[in-house]
Amino acid sequence: MVTNPYTPYQAYEIEPQLNVRAILMRYVRNWPWFVLTLILALAAAYVYLLYQPPVYKVQASLLIKDEKKGISGESLMKEMDIFTPSKVVENEQEILKSFTLMNRVVNSLGLDVRYYHPTSTFREEIYTESPIRLLVEEPASKLYKETLEFTFIDSKTIKLNGHPYPVNQSIKTPYGQLRVFARKPLNSKLEPVIATVSAHAAAVEGYLAHLTVEPTAKQSTVLVMTLEEAVPDKGEAILNQLINEYNKEAIVDKNKEASNTLTFIEDRLALISGELSTVEKEVELYKSTQGITDLSVQAETFLLSVKENDTQLNEVNIRLSGLADIERYIQNQSNEKGVTPATLGLSDPILTGLLTRMTELELKREEVSRTMSSNNPLLQSLDSQLKAMKISINENIQTIRQQLTSSRTQLAVNNRRMEDMIRTVPGKERALLNITRQQVIKNGLYTYLLQKREETALSAASTVSDSRLVDAARTGNEPIKPVKRMIFLLFGFFGLLVPVGIIAAKDTLNNRVLRRADVEEATQIPILGEVVNSRQMTIDNLVFKPRMQSVIGEQIRALRTNLQFLRSDPHKPQVLLFTSSISGEGKSFISLNLGASLALVDRKTVILEMDMRKPKLHKSLHIENRAGLSNYLIGDATIDELLQPIAGYENYFIITAGPLPPNPSELLSSPRLAQLFEELKERFDYVLVDSPPIGLVTDSQLIAPFADATMFLVRHDHTPKNYIRMVDTLYKEQRFQKLSIILNGVGEGESYYYNYNYSDYYGGPDKQGRVDSGV
Repeated sequence: MVTNPYTPYQAYEIEPQLNVRAILMRYVRNWPWFVLTLILALAAAYVYLLYQPPVYKVQASLLIKDEKKGISGESLMKEMDIFTPSKVVENEQEILKSFTLMNRVVNSLGLDVRYYHPTSTFREEIYTESPIRLLVEEPASKLYKETLEFTFIDSKTIKLNGHPYPVNQSIKTPYGQLRVFARKPLNSKLEPVIATVSAHAAAVEGYLAHLTVEPTAKQSTVLVMTLEEAVPDKGEAILNQLINEYNKEAIVDKNKEASNTLTFIEDRLALISGELSTVEKEVELYKSTQGITDLSVQAETFLLSVKENDTQLNEVNIRLSGLADIERYIQNQSNEKGVTPATLGLSDPILTGLLTRMTELELKREEVSRTMSSNNPLLQSLDSQLKAMKISINENIQTIRQQLTSSRTQLAVNNRRMEDMIRTVPGKERALLNITRQQVIKNGLYTYLLQKREETALSAASTVSDSRLVDAARTGNEPIKPVKRMIFLLFGFFGLLVPVGIIAAKDTLNNRVLRRADVEEATQIPILGEVVNSRQMTIDNLVFKPRMQSVIGEQIRALRTNLQFLRSDPHKPQVLLFTSSISGEGKSFISLNLGASLALVDRKTVILEMDMRKPKLHKSLHIENRAGLSNYLIGDATIDELLQPIAGYENYFIITAGPLPPNPSELLSSPRLAQLFEELKERFDYVLVDSPPIGLVTDSQLIAPFADATMFLVRHDHTPKNYIRMVDTLYKEQRFQKLSIILNGVGEGESYYYNYNYSDYYGGPDKQGRVDSGV
């Protein structure tokens, strides 16, 4: 009856964890593949670099004159990034990277056509060195898909893809209407030129993709323009032309306002000129109809005339007043003495003479009258003279008065006429002022527009761009692409990655057990021990010798030690069953060497070659297989007849399989099988059973009831993982006593327990490649 498996060894299991060394050692064992792929990758990198043209970095810097930049009081908050800074520089960046500007550059430099010289590795692009220039007049769709090869016949003829065409003429080709210009004298010795034509928009986008425009600092207005280009001269020409186009565009944009202003001024001048001409004609017509030359001068003349007339009138009145005084003087004077009146304003000599004579007569009479009486003849004569004199003066006064009265009347008439004319001046002046006001306004506006036209013309003529070239385009000495060191590193990395990927893919697709974790994940069966893969396993199955010092020797000793955990009673013999899932997993090797280890510690041990379908033990021990277990099970032989000692070991025997029976399963079902184990237990401390794989036949399950413990062999990179699950099922169903797993053929670095090199510790193999043996 099968009892519950006793697995105290599980208490000594170490929790599964990632064994980095085991993973690394798996790759280290394949180091030749890594070396090979690395060499191939570096060779591929070298070949790749041969076919990659060098790319240079071309730089130019431009100063944007931005008055908004600086640390003014208004921009202090901008410096602290609290408010959005001026976007002038950012706008100029976008303008410099605009499609429009680059389109003009491509047009002016003809960049939609690239020229190459063929080389043994790659096509070397040329720019100024090209002896020809291709102009596409009417492209065909075929032009953008094929390469054009130009060869030169003479100075007037070229060959385009093998067909001759004239130079400097419009030619019709399968690629469209083209024109080829000669940049220098052509001859047949010139190297052929290859040209490729790109669609114009695609060429512009291509150059923009390699152009970067960035400020030198956050608050700087200096923009650094960088272009990646295979031809340095071409890159410098592109950046310089781009700056020129940018400056032209800035000037044109500024002059648009001046141009619009000039156009407006010219239109207004034409309009104002017509209106001014109309007003001037109205002034001329009004003055001619009103008889006005200069109204202000005429009014002043009228005032002067009135003043003169008034003066003359006053003079006449004064003279008339003087005549009246003289007349009163003459009339009031009898014989009395009086004062002669003034003759102010009276310039008549006769009157003046008469008055003088009269004054003299009066003075003489007064002198005579003082000495003579009134009857004196002299006095009477003087009176008569005075009387006659007064009559003459009176007559003269009347004559003068008539003249003065006539003059006064005339002057009064003139004065009234003048006053009437003066009264009409304000009306005429007001009417003329209304007309001249329009004339002055139109004339002032016309003069102002003429001034502004000159100012605008001067401004347009002196307009400059708001940018200044700091550094013209220049190319670095060393190419920036391809970076040889980086290419070699990348290719080397991928070269190392290929075997890693292959091994990882192989491990992923591989359904075989590759590491201890694969077993631990698939089953709960305890792992009794591990045996590393050794070169001796391929030379001889029995490798365990006395005083053996090697990794595999220590691992077999560890298995021998762990057997004590599988014993129910240390004083009773123990039957150990060795099986596996498929053939070739090393059950014969492990059982044979474990038996040798037990025999060397004075444990009587016998090993049974019960794989009667494919026995191997007798061959590896060079023992004849004339009689064996098959003979015993059919009753033809006894144990004493079958036991054969193993050379070199005391207490170690073998019972071979014997002749191969046609029905091993039926033979193992014989009652003599139980008798066999009972007899062997009486004679030996350990009975080791080398049984067939359980994954192929049921022989092991027939032997299992007689075994005290079962050793299931799992071989690294050999046992399928699905068989581990099958064994786990057998373990759960308790079909085998104390089922344990032994990992066999573990690669170096993959062992869970033996992660250090035992051969270094114990001395390693001798010169003949054999393991040292000791006491």
